[in-house]
Amino acid sequence: IEDTDIKRNTEEAMAAIYEGLEWLGLNWDEGPHVGGEFGPYLQSERTELYERYLKKLQDAGHMFEDQGALRFRSPREHVVVDDIVCGKIDFDLSNPATHPDMTIRRPDGSWIFHFVNVIDDLEMEISHVIRGEDHLSNTPKHIEIFRALGATPPSYAHIPLILNRNGTKMSKRDEGARVEYYIRRGYLPAAVRNYLCLLGWSPKDNREKMDIDEITRIFDLKNVGRSSATFDPDKLHWLNGEYARELNDSEFYDLAAARLKSSGVKLDKFPEKYVRAALQTCKGKINTFDELPAYCAFYFTDDFDFDPEGVAKHLSTENKPRLKAVREALSALEKFDADNIETTLKGTASKLGVKVGAIIHPIRLAVTGSNVGPSLYHLLEVLGKEKVLARIDRALTMF
Repeated sequence: IEDTDIKRNTEEAMAAIYEGLEWLGLNWDEGPHVGGEFGPYLQSERTELYERYLKKLQDAGHMFEDQGALRFRSPREHVVVDDIVCGKIDFDLSNPATHPDMTIRRPDGSWIFHFVNVIDDLEMEISHVIRGEDHLSNTPKHIEIFRALGATPPSYAHIPLILNRNGTKMSKRDEGARVEYYIRRGYLPAAVRNYLCLLGWSPKDNREKMDIDEITRIFDLKNVGRSSATFDPDKLHWLNGEYARELNDSEFYDLAAARLKSSGVKLDKFPEKYVRAALQTCKGKINTFDELPAYCAFYFTDDFDFDPEGVAKHLSTENKPRLKAVREALSALEKFDADNIETTLKGTASKLGVKVGAIIHPIRLAVTGSNVGPSLYHLLEVLGKEKVLARIDRALTMF
C-alpha cells in the first residue's frame, strides 16, 4: 500500500482498497492481512529500507542536497523504455530545464513515490510493472534509479487509460470509478470483473462474457490495445444482466432479499414461501439488483403509485366493462394458479371479442400500478385471489 502521502493516507482509503479487491474476488497471495516474505506491506513501515538504499545512492555520489530536500543527480542520458504495450520509446533526459533532477526526499523527511516505488519493486523481486500509460513518462526516471543501484529494471507494460463517454479521463472523482458504486447499485462482482478485463483488451474471437479462469488462461499483455478504452455503463448493465440470469434460485433469492431489506422492505412481515415465490417471478427480468425494489414493490405493499401514462391509456371508459368481466371470471376460479388464470383471461377476451392484450394491460396496471413487470399470470397467482380482486375493485373506482 502506497501510503507516503500523509493527507490521503486514511484507514477509510485503505479499507476501500481491500474491500473493493475482495468484493471483485481478486484475492492476493501476499500483502497486507496475508503476510509474506517481502513485507512489511505498507510503505510507511519500510522507512529503514528506504534509508538504506538512499545511503547507497549517497555513497555512490548520485545524491545532492537542495534547500533541505534530497535530489537524485540525473546522468543526463537517453533512456529507452522497451514497453510491452507501447513499444520502444526513447526519452532524452539530457536537458535539465525540461527534466530537472528529481526529488527523492522532501525537506520534511517524506519520500517521493518515484524512489520508494523503485525500491519496493527491487526488494520484492517484481517481474512486471503494469500501470496506466499516464505513468509512462515517469518510467525513465525509475530506470535511472535502477541503473544507479546496479539493478536490472522489471518489464514495463503501460496500459491505455479509461475514458468517460464524453472523452474525458475517468478519475477517482467520477462516481463510476469507485467499486463501492457498483456494490451499492446491485451489480455482481463477476460481471464487473469481466467488463473491466475487456477495457483495452479482448479475446481474438471477440467474445464478451467470459469467466475469470478463462480470461486468466488466454490473457496476454501483448494483445492489449494502444487506444484509450471508453467505459460504457450501458454495456456493463447488459453484461450484468447476463450474469444475473445465470444465478441459481438460491443465489438469486439471497441477493434479491438482501437488496430489498436494504431498501427498507420488511420481508419478515411476509411468509418466506410468499417472498420466495414473489422473487422467483423476478428472476431473469432485471439487470441489476438496484432495479428490484421498484420492480416488485407491489408484492409487499398495497400503497403503490400508478403509472400516469398507464392510467390514461388503460384505465379508460372503454376498458371498465372489460375489467369488470375479468374480475367476475377470476372470482369464479376455484384453483387460483397461473395455468387456470391464463385460460380464464384468454377465454374472457374471446367472449368480449378482443385480443387478450386488451385485458392484460388494464389488469396489470390495476394490481401492480405499472405497465411492465413479471409474468402476469404468475404474479396474480403469487398475490392470491383475495388481494387481486381487492386491487381490481380499487382500480374500478378510479375511472
